[in-house]
Amino acid sequence: MKLSKFKYKLPEELIALHPSPNRDESRLMVINRATGKIEHKVFKDLINYFSINDVLVFNDTKVFPARLYGNKEKTGAEIEVFLLRELNQDQRLWDVLVDPARKIRIGNKLYFGDDDSLVAEVIDNTTSRGRTLRFLYDGPYEDFKKTLYSLGETPLPKFIKREVEPEDSERYQTIFAKNEGAVAAPTAGLHFSRELLKRLEIKGSHFAYVTLHVGLGNFRTVDVEDLTKHKMDSEQIFISEEATKVINNAKDQKQRVCAVGTTVMRTLESSVSTYGHVKPFEGWTNKFIFPAYDFQVANSMISNFHLPYSTLLMMSAAFGGYDLIMKAYKVAVKEKYRFGTYGDAMLIL
Repeated sequence: MKLSKFKYKLPEELIALHPSPNRDESRLMVINRATGKIEHKVFKDLINYFSINDVLVFNDTKVFPARLYGNKEKTGAEIEVFLLRELNQDQRLWDVLVDPARKIRIGNKLYFGDDDSLVAEVIDNTTSRGRTLRFLYDGPYEDFKKTLYSLGETPLPKFIKREVEPEDSERYQTIFAKNEGAVAAPTAGLHFSRELLKRLEIKGSHFAYVTLHVGLGNFRTVDVEDLTKHKMDSEQIFISEEATKVINNAKDQKQRVCAVGTTVMRTLESSVSTYGHVKPFEGWTNKFIFPAYDFQVANSMISNFHLPYSTLLMMSAAFGGYDLIMKAYKVAVKEKYRFGTYGDAMLIL
């Protein structure tokens, strides 16, 4: 499977800049793999496709305000710092990306906040763009974290070409977000409202929660034509015993198991027994799923409409079937569906 097979023409005006007014009222394309049928619905119509003992699996990761703007010592040049992950609490060490990277050297100090309330020192150059920063903060850890997050902003993807607005802090977060650690939202979950979850629950559907702390690997461009040579960034995942019981029970009863988003699908496929059961797991995954791939756990999937050449599109095509999904994307462009993080959704059955 080649990278060039995931090119399609996406008019820029179809990339959603804002979420729909209500979470569960974005559009929903329903794709049936068995018949090839494509239907056009509203997201809250999802209720009609799930019944008693079916399971929806959600990613309960929580996005933190990962994008900071600071200034370099002496020159005052503005530097964007994107927090990736915390390495050491006691030493205040973080893995970050910096832009522009060429201006930052080991030993440079960066200042954040109007009153330079936070200072960081570059202590390592890990990759061409990556750095390790030590934040120089003497107070208690809780105060440091509060200061750091007060200076950060909601890390909307760069393809949403507008300023961050107050509503983003709420809408770029699922309603079930619990475990902090993501720098990007698990976007399929953004469509679920409390009302829709309640209605699904009343109907007898069950929920399972796994955690994948979404990293920038989701947005990193694939720069090799041969997809077998692409390496995904590692992301931290947690699958509890409780979640495995709910999922495996539904599988054993031949019920519908729906992966809500590509992050959930990657998490489930990263810890599977030879019998197709999910196993409890805590660790890291760099699993890259693209056609052709034999899925072991979920038999349905919810996903947003992803950008050309993205690994998220590749996984959707692997699950839905390459020809059918690429056809669906052409239909979505023609019908003016909204694409990207704040866009519309598809349900693949």
